[in-house]
Amino acid sequence: MPQYSIAEELRARDLQFVTRIHRMRMLGTLLCALPIASVLAERSAPAPYWILLALNVIVWPQVAVWACRRARDPAEAQFRCLAADSAFGGGWIAVMAVSFAPSAIFLTMLTADKIVAGGWNLLRRSTIALVIGFGATWALLGFPWQPESSHRTLLLSFPFMFVYTVALSVLTHRLSRRITEQNKDLERLNRTDPVMQVPNRPHFEAMSTLELSRFHRSGRPASMLLVDVDHFKSVNDRYGHGMGDIVLKRIAGVLRGNVREIDLPARYGGDEFAVLLVDTDTERALQVAERIRTEVALQVFEAEPGLTCSLSIGIAETSSEHTTLEAWVRTADAALYRAKAAGRDRIEAA
Repeated sequence: MPQYSIAEELRARDLQFVTRIHRMRMLGTLLCALPIASVLAERSAPAPYWILLALNVIVWPQVAVWACRRARDPAEAQFRCLAADSAFGGGWIAVMAVSFAPSAIFLTMLTADKIVAGGWNLLRRSTIALVIGFGATWALLGFPWQPESSHRTLLLSFPFMFVYTVALSVLTHRLSRRITEQNKDLERLNRTDPVMQVPNRPHFEAMSTLELSRFHRSGRPASMLLVDVDHFKSVNDRYGHGMGDIVLKRIAGVLRGNVREIDLPARYGGDEFAVLLVDTDTERALQVAERIRTEVALQVFEAEPGLTCSLSIGIAETSSEHTTLEAWVRTADAALYRAKAAGRDRIEAA
C-alpha cells in the first residue's frame, strides 16, 4: 500500500509538470507562428508550408499532452516532446532560410525553456534534436540562405520575445516559490514529532544548546523541564497502545497550551517530554510545571472514563556548572528521578 501511494503521488506530480509545459507549449507555438507566417507570406510559400504551420501550432500541442498523460512515465514522455519542440524549431529556422531576427529569438527561447524545464541534460538532448531538425530540413530545401529580416517580421518577433520571456519568468518564480515552501515544510517535518505535533528531541537539544550558550554569555537564566508520564506502561497494558497514544497527544496539547511562544515543548522519547523555558528561573519554572501537572491530572477521557494520568517533573535551571547540554540534562534527569522515587505525581527542582 505505501509503495502504491508513493507511485500515485509521483505520477500526480509528473502530470502537473505535463500540464505546465502544455500551457507554455501552446503559448510558445502560437507566438512563434507570427514571425514564421510573416516570412512565409513574404516568400509566397506554397500551401503545404501553411498546413505544416497550422499542424504545429494547433495539433501538435494536443498530441503531445495526450501522449504524455497516457505514458507510463509522463515526465520522460514530456522530455521527449520538448526535444521534438526543438527539432520543429530547427526545422522552421531552415524554412525561414535562417532569417536572422526570428532565428536568433527562437534559439534563445528554445535554450532558456529547456534549462528551466529539465536543466542541462534536457538542453543537451534538445540541442541535438534542434541541430538534426535544422540540418535535415535545410538540406532537404537546398540550403536556403536569406538572413535579412523585414521590419514586419522583426516586429512580429517581439511578442514571442517579450510575452514568452515574461511567462517563462513567472513560471520560474512560481516553481522557485514552491520549492522554497516545500523546503520549509521539510524543515518543519524534520524538527517535529509527526504524531505528537511538538518538536522532536534533536530540535529540542539544538535549541537548548543555543540557550545554554546564551546563558554563559549573558547570564540570563533558562529552565529545563523533563516530564515523565507515571505508570504509562500500565496504561498501554490495560487500555491498549491506541489509548496510550491518545494520552500522549493530550499531554502534548497541555504542554503547548501552557508555555509561551518563545518556549519549546518537545517529545523527548517514548513517554517522556521536555520543555525549554526561556528567560525563566526555578521559581517561575515551578509555577509552569505545577500548572501542567494539575491540568493533566484533570484530563477526562471519554472513551475510558476510569482512566486518569499524572506526571512526574524534574526541573533544572541553567548553572555555571552546566558546561555542556549533557550536564544540564543530567541535572534535570536527577530531579525527575527524585520526583519518581518520592511517589510520582510531583515536581522536584534541582
